[in-house]
Amino acid sequence: MMGSLLRRMMHRLAETPAIGIGLAFVLLLASLLLAYHNEDQARAEKVREVQVQARVLAGSLAGPLAFDDDDAAREYIDALKASPEFNAVGAYGADGRLVAGFARRGEPLPQVNHVAPPVIRGAELIVTSEVDQGGAKLGSVYVDAATESWSRRAARYLGIAIVIVMACLLVAVLAGFYASVSAANRRLQAEITGRREAEEALRQSQKMEAMGQLTGGVAHDFNNLLMVASSGMELLERTTDPVRRDRLKDGIRQAIDRGAKLTQQLLTFARRSPLTPEVLDIGARVRGLEDLLERSLREDITVEFDFANGLWPVEVDPSQLDVAVLNIAINARDAMASGGIIRISARNVPTAGEGSDDMVHLSIRDNGTGIAPEMLEKVFEPFFTTKSVGSGTGLGLSQVYGFVRSSGGEVRIESELGKGTSVSLLFPRSAQRLPHAATRKDGIGETGHNAAVLVAEDDDHVADLVCEMLRELGYRAERVAAAPEALRALEEGGPFDLVLSDMIMPGKMNGLELAQEVVRREPDLPVVLMTGFSEAAAAAAAEGFPLLIKPYTIEALGEALSQALTSR
Repeated sequence: MMGSLLRRMMHRLAETPAIGIGLAFVLLLASLLLAYHNEDQARAEKVREVQVQARVLAGSLAGPLAFDDDDAAREYIDALKASPEFNAVGAYGADGRLVAGFARRGEPLPQVNHVAPPVIRGAELIVTSEVDQGGAKLGSVYVDAATESWSRRAARYLGIAIVIVMACLLVAVLAGFYASVSAANRRLQAEITGRREAEEALRQSQKMEAMGQLTGGVAHDFNNLLMVASSGMELLERTTDPVRRDRLKDGIRQAIDRGAKLTQQLLTFARRSPLTPEVLDIGARVRGLEDLLERSLREDITVEFDFANGLWPVEVDPSQLDVAVLNIAINARDAMASGGIIRISARNVPTAGEGSDDMVHLSIRDNGTGIAPEMLEKVFEPFFTTKSVGSGTGLGLSQVYGFVRSSGGEVRIESELGKGTSVSLLFPRSAQRLPHAATRKDGIGETGHNAAVLVAEDDDHVADLVCEMLRELGYRAERVAAAPEALRALEEGGPFDLVLSDMIMPGKMNGLELAQEVVRREPDLPVVLMTGFSEAAAAAAAEGFPLLIKPYTIEALGEALSQALTSR
């Protein structure tokens, strides 16, 4: 408590030196008052001491005064001459005459003594006391004692006064020092704030510049995709040739797939893509891409695999891993105009020290032209490319960077002009075991067998298409536009076998909250969520709800609903 009080006091001192000076003045005044109090106490103690001595003397003189023995009285009085404390002492009889006494100074003893209260005159203390015996007044005594002089008192208090004055000066100096420090701190804070604002303005400027590049690239690619889709739809309406209609449908489907892939690349780079990680053997997964790599690369390029035995399992999104490896391999292909070798290797990297994790290192190396040192820091930026115009979008390595970082890993790149480039992907070792291989079903999942599905989707066009796909799969579909309507339909409508809800809906309750409420009310009713992009996607996965990523195919929809119904 005392430490807290001291800190608050020093903080107040730092606010203004006037407070410190005032505190020093208060400290000095308190010291003077304490000195005055001590002086008053010492004076009262001196009076009591001399009064006691006067009464003792009066008791000693009772016998001599009773028998008029002046010699004996003089002996008692002369005994006090040895003490320099007494300036004058006198013994007086009952008639008031001076019997015996002495005076060290030039002034004589008073001829007549009257008993009165103690009196202090300068450096003298005068005390009188009656001499009585058995109630009979025999006389009185007069005592003039020396008090401590002002010089002696000043000398006695000088040391204390010096300490007090130094303390007051120290408080005042500290107050000024803390005030200056506080002012300097305020200036520093103002400078830091100004610098932060300047840095934020610079970052915003850089962000807007990057956004301009990003939107330009996205607009270019999406305009091409929209051109393919819109032109294909118009031509599809104008032709009746089955072969040509199938070719146009394939073109439209490819454009849609490319648009979905572009969106996923952008979301992955932003670290907001709802990844669906799985525990897998990275060596087996990458080796399974051998056929795809052969089709994507030229005949003059050879792919070599070198995977260490006993690779640890990792937990990543398999499809995003495939895209990352393919993007790096395509960049390597473009860097080897005359052909070459792409070596893909993987090995375990044990913990390097305290605070680090076991990692699995996937390396993809080529012997192409390499990358200039000044460009290495920019290769992961979106739409940055070293290729010629029209040869690349610049999203390949940015997708790789976003995917690996979203998976808790690291990306490293090393390159030397004329000798090639090596891209390293490091993924954390998973504590989970590899799942047993499962037989994958192709095509549309099991039909709905007339099961009732409650569809919660606010977009009318999307809802119509989803309901059509559900009917095509053999389900009965009933659509609502918001979460409250879905809850009312569950209470008032017919029994439903499954709830299919969008993640983002109007109102206070989103799709995840709707799913949680449905499970609370009806624990056995399965819920499947769907979204194109949402920060809540990760939360949905954490809650254990099945998630469909838009755009999805009718096959994916059928498989997700079939798994949800069979797992309840």
